[in-house]
Amino acid sequence: MQNKITKEKIKKYKETTKRALKMAKESVLMGKEKEADEIITMVENYLADSVYFEKKGNFVDCFAAINYAHGWLDAGVRLDIFDVEDSKLFTIK
Repeated sequence: MQNKITKEKIKKYKETTKRALKMAKESVLMGKEKEADEIITMVENYLADSVYFEKKGNFVDCFAAINYAHGWLDAGVRLDIFDVEDSKLFTIK
């Protein structure tokens, strides 16, 4: 069902966010390293939170943490901190 948070959905979204994080780390714009570091730290923290929640069987908070993580990456793209072109992984201007 579309309206259920399943282990498969969590895995898919987590993998997508990890791919986006890797791409963002490789595309920091010059002069934006400090801002990028802050965003990357937040993304990594939220991904760690998602693992914690998943282990506890709390799929709702796990899924929320993954989406918060990805939101930070999208914000970094929109604020011209990361130079990426992949509109499937990021919200591009």
